[in-house]
Amino acid sequence: MEKEKKKKSHFPFRLNFLFFSVFLLFSILILRLGFVQIVYGENFKRDLERKEGITVSNPVPRGKMLDRNYRVIVDNIPKSAITFSNEGFTLTEMLETAEKLGKLIDKNTDKLTDKNKKDYWIIKNPKQADAKITREEKELFAAKKLMDQDLYKLKLERITDADMNLSKEELEAAAIFREFTSGYKFTSQLVKNENVSDGEYAVVSENLESLPGVDTTTDWERSYPFDYTLRSVLGKVTNSDEGLPADQLDYFLARGYSRNDRVGKSQLELQYEEVLRGYKTKVKNVTDKAGRVIESRPVSDGQKGKDLVLTIDMDLQKAIDQIIEEELWAAKKMPGTALTDRAYVVLMNPFTGEILAMSGKKIVKDSSGRKAMEDDALGTFTTTYNVGSTVKGATVLTGYKTGAITPGTLFDDAGIKIKDTPLKKSYAYLGRLNEIQALKKSSNVYMFHTALRIGNAHYEYDQPLNLKNLQAFETIRNSFASFGLGTRTGIDLPNEQTGFKGMSRLPGYLLDLVIGQYDTYSAMQLAQYVSTIANGGYRMQPHVVKEIRRPASGTEELGSVAQEISPVVLNTIDAKKEWLNRVQTGFRKVMQEPGGTAFKFFEGAAYAPAGKTGTAEAFYDGPLRSRFGEIPPSVMNLSLVSYAPSTNPEVAMAVLVPWAFQGDEDNKANLKIGRRVLDTYFQLKNR
Repeated sequence: MEKEKKKKSHFPFRLNFLFFSVFLLFSILILRLGFVQIVYGENFKRDLERKEGITVSNPVPRGKMLDRNYRVIVDNIPKSAITFSNEGFTLTEMLETAEKLGKLIDKNTDKLTDKNKKDYWIIKNPKQADAKITREEKELFAAKKLMDQDLYKLKLERITDADMNLSKEELEAAAIFREFTSGYKFTSQLVKNENVSDGEYAVVSENLESLPGVDTTTDWERSYPFDYTLRSVLGKVTNSDEGLPADQLDYFLARGYSRNDRVGKSQLELQYEEVLRGYKTKVKNVTDKAGRVIESRPVSDGQKGKDLVLTIDMDLQKAIDQIIEEELWAAKKMPGTALTDRAYVVLMNPFTGEILAMSGKKIVKDSSGRKAMEDDALGTFTTTYNVGSTVKGATVLTGYKTGAITPGTLFDDAGIKIKDTPLKKSYAYLGRLNEIQALKKSSNVYMFHTALRIGNAHYEYDQPLNLKNLQAFETIRNSFASFGLGTRTGIDLPNEQTGFKGMSRLPGYLLDLVIGQYDTYSAMQLAQYVSTIANGGYRMQPHVVKEIRRPASGTEELGSVAQEISPVVLNTIDAKKEWLNRVQTGFRKVMQEPGGTAFKFFEGAAYAPAGKTGTAEAFYDGPLRSRFGEIPPSVMNLSLVSYAPSTNPEVAMAVLVPWAFQGDEDNKANLKIGRRVLDTYFQLKNR
């Protein structure tokens, strides 16, 4: 009986202990929940309601370009556009929106790749796509021996042609979906900006509520009121498909660009990208914890890019373009011009460096195989050639500076004969002459003797020639560079070429160097060189931008000046005023006195020009070079440098006609072009 009592009394104790333990645990839980709610409740509430602000930038139109008379050269044409911004949508949601939008607009599908189509099919048909994966592969995935990317690749490989039999509507939806997924989150992406009809624009605008992320807006594209005039120098802008250039991606991204931004990719558009781009409109998108946009707040208003006012006079530019075209076609009718295909002209203010016109024309074959004329203004500073006697002014001044000659030094024009080489002479025997007469009549031999003295060489007829001054080549080239020959002119455009410098140091090549038949130079270098002589010895930096103006506001036609480009003196040549005066006298006689090499073409010119002609024996290196053997055919390059008036000059000119003719029949294209160009300049000025 006692044992039974003990057993009965033990059971209630255990039950009571269990109840007490449960009560104690619940009490602790309630206390803990109360503590969490009171102490951390606000923190958890903030987490649940957490918002994140993401600032995005929307592009603005680029700045315009105007000529020196404020006529628009490059402008923006507004055009309707349909855009999409991924505001945190899933791929399935974007696909649904793409299909809805596809029913409202026509979308070109030419850019769709097989992979684009397969991606579309996978998202549209998830069950069929999953069926492409075997049970074993799914087990490997579960065991983490295959990754998501591996399964995705297997699905792509196993999609059949039958699966890809997409209808026209599906292809358009796939093309739209491609645009949706090609941009970054919260960044506006162009879906269609070409040939958006008024009807498409209107119907999409009316259905924006059912098209999340889609918007209708105004886009822009570059327009050119002067058509192809100067187009190669104005440059190009990437389109919306290109976005940022791949080779400069990091550079632009570091400066706040988006990958799909359009930027300048060549010449002025590239050189002045930071000026033309403007400031984007900035909007802060506020997102919830799930990444959905719940609010958009404007941060700053955008401002279109600043405008460039160029130094170019478009009336003058167009007139010179036409002159070159007419003279090139005329030259092609003459003998020996089978290889003639281009010509260049640069007009420059010798005291400010402003480029008034830079014209280049090139004969090419169009798509039908017919010969046509193409703008090649770019070639004025990106291509170089042997220019001939136009450099002789620099040779004389180098002779003065080195002490090789003094004002009035006389040389006999008899040819120079180096052993085992052909006689090096002028085009005719010109008698005994000084440096002024040598410039007027273009004596090669005078320059040869000057070079021999610079090289400290002892010359005897038909004997070997050795240079005691082994630095003669460098001395002459450094002196030429002080005028702008064989060096960068500093023009505010990319990709300027300095020219080819001959590698051999044989004495005969030194003689070629001083008459412009060894190293090569560009038309822009010739313009800078003759400007340096015209203005009294100052090498001016050429530039094509005159002003940078703020964008016009309201009804203003032109914004205020943000920056004016001032003249820049790159260096002053080491020459006495007397020396410069004598070279200027020689240049004046070339064009204004009988016997001068340009007198017949410039006789009677009221603007009293001065200058120097050039004819260079060269080798052809043009587009037809592959038709010839190892040794290219010999050609004659023609050039002309000039400034006018000869006293107080206001314009400097360089003319360069590479491969002008073969044989002995000189077509004088340089002189014909030069006379017409200067006539036109002064006619337009007086008008």
